[in-house]
Amino acid sequence: MTRFLRALATFSLAALLLLPLPRAEAQPVFSEDERTAIVEIMREYLLENPEIIREMITELERRETAEQDARRTQTLSEAHDALYGGDDIVMGNPDGDVTLVEFFDYNCGFCERALEHVDAMIAADPDLRVVLKDFPVLGQGSLDAARIGLAAMEQFDNETAGEFHIQLMRMRGQANGDNAARLAVELGADPDRLEADANSARVRDTLTENFELADDLGLTGTPAWVIGDAVISGAVGPERLGAAVANVRACGLAEC
Repeated sequence: MTRFLRALATFSLAALLLLPLPRAEAQPVFSEDERTAIVEIMREYLLENPEIIREMITELERRETAEQDARRTQTLSEAHDALYGGDDIVMGNPDGDVTLVEFFDYNCGFCERALEHVDAMIAADPDLRVVLKDFPVLGQGSLDAARIGLAAMEQFDNETAGEFHIQLMRMRGQANGDNAARLAVELGADPDRLEADANSARVRDTLTENFELADDLGLTGTPAWVIGDAVISGAVGPERLGAAVANVRACGLAEC
């Protein structure tokens, strides 16, 4: 048994012994003085061997990472339709043979930079399909802009929705519900219907689903990418994303 497991077993047993007994028991196993002595022994052990705490934290992190990896693998396998087949904006070839999914926020500067990378990849690869999933994590303005964007899709075709995305992403200043709505109206959306749809159950459900997907995939920020069996975080550049696309096309995996 490793030192960590011995220590964990010792402290677990001690903790159980220190728990109060059910009321049905006539007498506690330990007196108050004995319980105090046990606590002091545990304290002294930790003071003499503080590295045990680090080992326990490391083991906890290892287990949490393993659990997250398992959740990610399960989500990639079971949530295919939600990831790739929703009512999201699609850039590139709608019938492309490889799909790259981006989770983005309209106020994410790295997402704006990534937009240039996506444009370049689409220009170089006529069979690439890119799905854009709203993941507004940078405050209320981002959330309101995402709601308007999703509402506008009720009135826009995919091409106009893509133009809305590009213009709002490149707009100077912070994106919010007001400037997103103005842009949508400029592109032809009816303002009354836009406001109603922005507050609809469909928009709320879409955002909820996106956040649940992101949580299951272990995403904590934007941009984040899903391709094949891989989740990639950050503005990693067209070279890495392009390599993943080529690998998925060749062997079905992000790394062959």
